[in-house]
This record gives sequence, structure tokens and C-alpha cells, in this order.
Amino acid sequence: MKQARSSIPRLLRLLALSALLGSGVAHADDYAEITQLLRAGKPADALAKADQRLAANPKDPQLRFLRGVAQADSGKQGDAIASFTKLTEEYPELPEPYNNLAVLYANQNQLDKARTALEMAIRTNPSYATAHENLGDIYAKLASQAYNKALQLDATNANSVKPKLALIRELFSTDSAGKAGRSAAAAPAPAVVATQRPAAAPAPTPAAPPA
Repeated sequence: MKQARSSIPRLLRLLALSALLGSGVAHADDYAEITQLLRAGKPADALAKADQRLAANPKDPQLRFLRGVAQADSGKQGDAIASFTKLTEEYPELPEPYNNLAVLYANQNQLDKARTALEMAIRTNPSYATAHENLGDIYAKLASQAYNKALQLDATNANSVKPKLALIRELFSTDSAGKAGRSAAAAPAPAVVATQRPAAAPAPTPAAPPA
């Protein structure tokens, strides 16, 4: 399992839902087994297990979510984006898939798409603190890019722009200090109550491009 090495580590969170519409308690052991494989740093095994279980339960949203996590941790970013996008289409009231899409888009430096995904997550659940925090990181990253562009276009702005850039870099450096070395893991997936909005437990994931 890759370790966190990004300057925006709080953006890098893949979540396992604690509840998803339409899931049942019968598959709780499957969820726990896949989650344990992810925590053990075995995303390929987790992905194989998820695919195996989905062959019998192709509509299970929790299994599909965990497969997306395993795809992302296995380096299959395109597949993970497709998995989470499909979940947002079928379960637009759930914020976690939007958050994960933002993580994956940020890994590809598609910050506008990441911002849009996080705004959708917040729209579906205004109390979703992780998405708010991640959106702040995205805005800071966008600000850093804008300040760098300002310096390229007019070096006379250096006295006003460089201190702002330094503050952003210090923020990210401080935020990542104490988190390097913590490996990715998916949260457990407990039983589901129908129509219940999920509550998620965050965990850091593989790194995105440095600021």
C-alpha cells in the first residue's frame, strides 16, 4: 500500500460507506472481508473478492463502492472513476462517491472536476465535514496555481504574491507532517437501514500530485 506523500493529504481520502441504500445485512461478512484486505494493503485481492461477490450480487451498491476503492488502490484510476460515477448516477443522494471522485480527479490534477464533485457532495449532505475540508484544499491548490501564474505574467508582483504562496506551502507542509507513513485503509461496512443516509469514516489514500 502506498503511503501518503502528497502536500494535500487531507484531500486524499477514499471512504467505505457505513450504509448504502438497498444493501442488506446478509452481505456484512463480505464487506468486512474486502475491507480487511484493503486495510492489509492487498487491493488486488480485495478487488478479486469484490468482483467475485458482485458476480452473484451485481446490484449491491456497497460491494460496488468497495470495488471502486480497491480499483483506486490498485492504480486503476479510470475504472475507479467509472465505478464511482455510476454510483453517483444511481444514488445521487449519497455524498461519499462524489468525494471519492474528487480524490481521483485531484490525482489527475483535474481540479475543476474535483471542485464540482465536492460541491455535489456538500449539496447532498451539507454536514459532510470531509467534503468541506477537501474543498478547502482544492481552493488552496487552485489559489497556488493562480499565484504562480501571476508571477509568470508579471514578476513585479513578487512582493505581494510570494508571501501568499509561502503561506499555502507552509499550510500543506504542516498538514502533511504527522501523516506521512499512514497507509490507506477502508472503513468497515456495518449493517444497513433502508433509506438511511450513510455516515462515513475517512482514511487517507494514495497520493496526488504535489502542490
